[in-house]
Amino acid sequence: MSAAPKPTALGSSLSSSDEYLSHITLASKTEESYSGLVNFYQGLKFSLIKEVNYDTPKPDHGRTASIKREAWLCLVSKNSDGSTTLRVLLLDNQSPDDAASSKVCHSNPELSFVYKDLDIIKTHLNENNIGFKSHINPADNSTRLSLRDPVGTRVYVSSSSQSFTVPSSPKLPPGSSLESEIDKIASQSGKDTPANSGKIKKRIGVLTSGGDAQGMNAAVRAVVRMALARNCQAYLIHEGYQGLVDGGDKIKNASWNDVKGFLTLGGTLIGTARCAEFREPKGRRIAAKHLVKNGIDALVVIGGDGSLTGADTLRKEWPDHIKQLLADGDITQGEASKYQTLMIVGIVGSIDNDLASTDMTIGSSSALARICESVDAIQSTATSHKRAFVVEVMGRHCGWLALNAAICTGADYVFIPESPPEEEDWETTMCDSLKRSRSAGKRTSLIIVAEGAIDAKTNPIRTEYIKEILATRLGYDTRVTILGHVQRGGAPTSMDRYLGTLQGAEAVEAILRATPDTPSPVIGMLEHKITTQPLKEAIELTKEVAKAIEDHNFSRAAQLRPKSFLTQLDAYREIAYYSPEGVNALPHDKRLRIGIVHVGAPAGGMNTATRSVVRLCVNRGHTALGIHNGFPGLMRGEIEVLDWLSVDTWTVMGGSMLGTNRDQPDPQLGAMAYQLQKYEIDALVIIGGFEGYTGLLSLTRHRKEYPAFNIPMVLIPATISNNVPGTDFSLGSETAINVICNSCDAIKQSASSSRKRVFIIEVHGGYSGYLAMLGGLSGGATTVYTPEDGITLDRLYRDVTHMRQHYEKESGHSQGRVVLINEKASKLYTTEMVAKIYDAESRGFYGCHSSILGHLQQGGVPSPSDRVRANTLAVSTIDWIQERCWEGMEIPNEDNVRLPQTQLKRKYRQRVYTPATETSAVIGFIGSKIKFTPTEELVNDTDFEKRKPKSQWWYPIRNLIDVVSGLGYNYYTGEASVNYQSCAIDLTADDLLRLFRQ
Repeated sequence: MSAAPKPTALGSSLSSSDEYLSHITLASKTEESYSGLVNFYQGLKFSLIKEVNYDTPKPDHGRTASIKREAWLCLVSKNSDGSTTLRVLLLDNQSPDDAASSKVCHSNPELSFVYKDLDIIKTHLNENNIGFKSHINPADNSTRLSLRDPVGTRVYVSSSSQSFTVPSSPKLPPGSSLESEIDKIASQSGKDTPANSGKIKKRIGVLTSGGDAQGMNAAVRAVVRMALARNCQAYLIHEGYQGLVDGGDKIKNASWNDVKGFLTLGGTLIGTARCAEFREPKGRRIAAKHLVKNGIDALVVIGGDGSLTGADTLRKEWPDHIKQLLADGDITQGEASKYQTLMIVGIVGSIDNDLASTDMTIGSSSALARICESVDAIQSTATSHKRAFVVEVMGRHCGWLALNAAICTGADYVFIPESPPEEEDWETTMCDSLKRSRSAGKRTSLIIVAEGAIDAKTNPIRTEYIKEILATRLGYDTRVTILGHVQRGGAPTSMDRYLGTLQGAEAVEAILRATPDTPSPVIGMLEHKITTQPLKEAIELTKEVAKAIEDHNFSRAAQLRPKSFLTQLDAYREIAYYSPEGVNALPHDKRLRIGIVHVGAPAGGMNTATRSVVRLCVNRGHTALGIHNGFPGLMRGEIEVLDWLSVDTWTVMGGSMLGTNRDQPDPQLGAMAYQLQKYEIDALVIIGGFEGYTGLLSLTRHRKEYPAFNIPMVLIPATISNNVPGTDFSLGSETAINVICNSCDAIKQSASSSRKRVFIIEVHGGYSGYLAMLGGLSGGATTVYTPEDGITLDRLYRDVTHMRQHYEKESGHSQGRVVLINEKASKLYTTEMVAKIYDAESRGFYGCHSSILGHLQQGGVPSPSDRVRANTLAVSTIDWIQERCWEGMEIPNEDNVRLPQTQLKRKYRQRVYTPATETSAVIGFIGSKIKFTPTEELVNDTDFEKRKPKSQWWYPIRNLIDVVSGLGYNYYTGEASVNYQSCAIDLTADDLLRLFRQ
């Protein structure tokens, strides 16, 4: 028997140019399981090298439990210079519990070995009654055995180096709702799926077509690296469909390093071009020939709806093209037989965010960021000269960019194609609104216009016409700015990097699980979940928008936008349009006094949320009371009335204009209750992080002692750590991730310019690894260390060796790399210590330094997404508060009711009295919906010691960082093994019809 061990499990594969080395540690808690482990691996032809018994339990690096006994086993390959070393531990039961003790002691509980003769292994397993499952791969008739060792480690034994892929995601059954199915699938995320379950060898081409969009490069990078990690071959097709038609050197075999540096750059590095030839059958036949000659049997197309339609057309015509190419002698019979089908997967790259069946497209986040940067700058000069600016943004049939830009920049008016002005004389309505704002003291006027803006009769609304109206009717000094292709430029935001990476990876997964009958899918995002959708139906829905606008069916056009579109539009108009009497003034008996307080560390979006709350209050007749300096400020009575103009510029302000701190209310509950009564506060809006959550919980639990706390109270989560239960996103978290991305870009540039350097970058987050994880994925980190994973010596050894392998392969190149570490990832392995370990183990291939970003992550201008989310949450909060307050203002007839002496009759209590538990809540984004969750219901999902939710939606992307950084990919042999489980939800055509044609 000749064993060729090439361990492919993540965490155990450590190789250099002339050796395969792997050191794996397994731990057990009982003598029985210890002996079982030793015997089990001896049955797999490991030799027992050394065994030691300790009279006194011995401490072991990287774990809390001491060890009583250990054995070293080794498996030496007869075909290479490598070996696999196995260390088996017996832990001391008297030691503190070790969470990793019963499993394999590295990050991935799977091991994979290759043997030329499996019969000997099978015989041993049968003789010792060890259960296993045998799987045959129909592609090459190779065999793989699947079994578990005595402590539960999944072990794969195969007859050849194989690549296995995950099965298809479950499809939505008829009649089910999208959200319920996504929640159901999320609850099954722990299912046991092998990293590689069959030898599937695909040749995958990737091209970008149509208008460029930031994030396309991230998607190309992910497609190439996921393809290589899945043991497929990747091809870069340059210049879009033109390159496919031209062939030759426009179609290039892609290696791992060919997409190095793609993540941080805007545009598309493989080019895009219009191609008239591809629009004709003859041109598509030439493209088919070039695909066949290069052996490409799958194509990932990144572009807009026109580009994706062209790709689907090519697939439909494929059999006819193959038949004709064979008849013309352009391909051989063998080629015709081998390439009978072509798999197409689409990824939407569009800054307009105009795919009807997805919430976000690649490039839209970055384009919005460019618009906001430009308009924020314009506002400065406009204020200086008291000017009006009319700014045109892209969006021929889609007003998403214009609407969101108006929300983010505090624009006074917006024109979009899906919702034209209803008034025939809209010019007068606009001028009246702008005059009211100027009369209130505002120095500027800003109008955002989508390039496809129309009036109710579908006549175009042009920027020059608006300028003329403002100049002639109002006498305003008006300027027009057309942003144009500025919106396409610049580095992608963290969201587009994240979206491009995740969708690129899922595109490869969709190819690997597809059959010849699978409809061409497009990768999208709904309810904050990645989806695969039938491309044809998705494009048809998108084209329906333009037709609806043409038919004056504007409500239908708006319905085909993200679910939040109409809500955001209504909210924007109420907040932007000022009236001294109130735009939607309520009767006096329904007007409220609403307190607003910031609690915890500052976070981007706090001020935007406050501005929206204040303006809604003013326009509805409520009184907005700003409470300065957190809970202590409430205790001291540092309270003032906020008006419409006082918060005008707060949209772009970072930090906290009201002032904030982490102090809790408990020491001064009585004083706070007094101030609430003194200022007759009917409801309390808390904007803050985990301290705001615990403070709200404290106020709620003291309602019996202090009647003043029996008012509606709601927390709007705002913390960069994103660690508040009851929401997927907290305000400020994306702003912080953008800071981390920009810092990683700058540091890598510096590190590459001098010499080969690695930087260990420490980021905030407390005991939540959200910032490190999302920042690492979008910032291009080689690996990340989080409190959820912890840091062990085995993990450090794996990562250092992987880093060294990078630089060994890149001899002659100078590239900087970064590693992100959460501030509380480990008590022992601090940032400085990790940097020293990397440096000491570099063997001269690189130098290592550390960097702590610190409070940079809390500052800066809020990101567009944080501004939009802040506005959305503020509107929902005021609507919720109104309903709860009005319910609590009802006074029951208690004249004939005998109450305990300690309980006052309702008519003697404060104006609003709501002791019900549901009137104290956290508002948050769950999927794409906004939900209010009572604080008491969140207690069971809260880890108060570590200050974070017990369940975190973002953790599964951890393995994707390993994939795109090359962990598990052997640079010398090209072999790869990844532990990535597809997270996409497969939607059928019926699902789309049910969801979008209601």
